[in-house]
Amino acid sequence: MMTDALFGGVNAAVLTPMHADLSVDLDRMARHCHWLLGNGCNGLGILGTTGEANSLGVDERIDVMEGLIERGVPASVLLPGTGTTAITDTVKLTRRAAELGCRGALLLPPFFYKNPSEDGLFAYFGEVASRVGGDIKLYLYHFPAQSAVPVTIGLLTRLLRAFPGVFKGVKDSSGDFANTVAYVENFAAQGFEVYCGDDGALHRLLNAGGAGCITAASNVGSAVSSVVYANWNNETGEAAQVTLAAIRKAVTSAPLIPGLKSLIARHTGDATWTRIRPPHMRLAQPAEAALFAAFDACGVKLKPVA
Repeated sequence: MMTDALFGGVNAAVLTPMHADLSVDLDRMARHCHWLLGNGCNGLGILGTTGEANSLGVDERIDVMEGLIERGVPASVLLPGTGTTAITDTVKLTRRAAELGCRGALLLPPFFYKNPSEDGLFAYFGEVASRVGGDIKLYLYHFPAQSAVPVTIGLLTRLLRAFPGVFKGVKDSSGDFANTVAYVENFAAQGFEVYCGDDGALHRLLNAGGAGCITAASNVGSAVSSVVYANWNNETGEAAQVTLAAIRKAVTSAPLIPGLKSLIARHTGDATWTRIRPPHMRLAQPAEAALFAAFDACGVKLKPVA
């Protein structure tokens, strides 16, 4: 296991609660962030896929970063998603994250134009790195099922050579563990941090030399994930991984974002958590009931909200 990673450990891909007009509810989001930090999370991946970031405008994303910090969430634990299709927007978001004291930012590749060349992607990320400066570490987001633009070994090799110390890690949400391990084998010796987006892979990744996880299911399973992380090399961690894999299977049995919002709504007793921006839609009651049954079968009891 990598022991000196900036975001080493358990990072939740944090949900974004909404007001009735679908604006971001910063008070609820901050309370959820504090609850996560008190229940096993080492860091918080805000404004990612699970956080509906691509349904939010640039100004809204900045408001989220600023608003959470104003509400007492430490900037040092925040790993905001700042990648967009536009270089200028990505730079604006990443610079603001740096100014606020965030230590890292997670960048999707430019995902609208399909089949970009490696040269094109290198030029895009190179422009971002050059314009942002060196005050914040850049993490790349490999999620080809969603972005259709992979982050390859070849691309990372070139970026690490051209911008030493700037590109610090990768989140792999491909679900392909062989790919995740390939990142570790090629780059971990250089201090490059590899995070899985699949909770089911956490124990194996830690044993392979990875840094931890950044996952949606950590919104409800971070306490179990923290046991896996703390016991990565013993039987306690192996046993906790079985439960963690069950949690992952349960939460992915329904559409992930509305399902997690329903779970948090039930846990907090606050139905407003089910608000979600289109094109996502709230879970229908039968699907919600099936999700609750699957999650409860894991035997996990969430700690109360303060």
